[in-house]
Amino acid sequence: MDNLTFGRYSPYNTFTHKVDARSKIFALILLIATIFFRFTTWSTSILFSLIYLALFLILMVSSRVSIIDLFKSLKSLWILIIFLMVIYVFIPNPSYSDRIAFYIGDFGVHWDAIYQSVYIVMRLLMMLILTMILTSTTKPMDLTYAFEWYMTPLKVIKFPVHEIAMTLSITLRFIPTLLDETKRIQKAPVSRGADFDGFNIFKKIKHMVSLIIPLFASAIDRSEDLSNAMEVKGYDPRAKRTRFRILRFTWRDLLILIFAISLFGAILALFIIDKNYYIVDVFEIMFGLDLGF
Repeated sequence: MDNLTFGRYSPYNTFTHKVDARSKIFALILLIATIFFRFTTWSTSILFSLIYLALFLILMVSSRVSIIDLFKSLKSLWILIIFLMVIYVFIPNPSYSDRIAFYIGDFGVHWDAIYQSVYIVMRLLMMLILTMILTSTTKPMDLTYAFEWYMTPLKVIKFPVHEIAMTLSITLRFIPTLLDETKRIQKAPVSRGADFDGFNIFKKIKHMVSLIIPLFASAIDRSEDLSNAMEVKGYDPRAKRTRFRILRFTWRDLLILIFAISLFGAILALFIIDKNYYIVDVFEIMFGLDLGF
């Protein structure tokens, strides 16, 4: 649980912290979109991925986001990473070339499979970095306001925008609380002499169940207390509400949007040139459309 960094806001006074949450979400979407442009050759795709990774790491350091937390998050994802690499390396794909990197018995491992697995791992790493930057530099309430602002047009069709935003806000607020509660519950049996590291995998699962049950009970008690408090204070989700802090667009938002849009536009242009596509072809690929051109 200590490896989970999503939802943990770090209060610093950096440039990224001062950017509007709405601008950060929009920039995040554009930057993640640039990650998924794959060029004709693997060497070009991996080269551009390394450039993205260097830019994102610089942004991460400038935002005072902990590199140690990044490695902790990777530690929690190593099973998924190994699983993906096994799929791409050991499952045959007709699109792979005949270049063999090495043999495992009679089975040949293709270079394209290795490139594909490395490329996928780099994508996961970059998405993790961008997500950590967003959640570490943005307060949960600001994220909630930003998502509610983006969903404002749905109010026309009577969509419960405020209720969804409030649910999201409570969820983000309770992630660190539940993590702290999990650590507290886990330390209780350890203080009585329980050894979670010395058991085999089956006994570890059995002891994890003993942690999950009190965690669920604690979460239900906290949610009930929160519900009673909101009811006592007269909370009405359908009432017209005001905010203490108003989100405003500033020159910092303009700079971050120019950076994200410029990078997305440059990568899109290079992708079109590399694939010999027209812009209509790109939209057909991205959205699965058939525009008839």
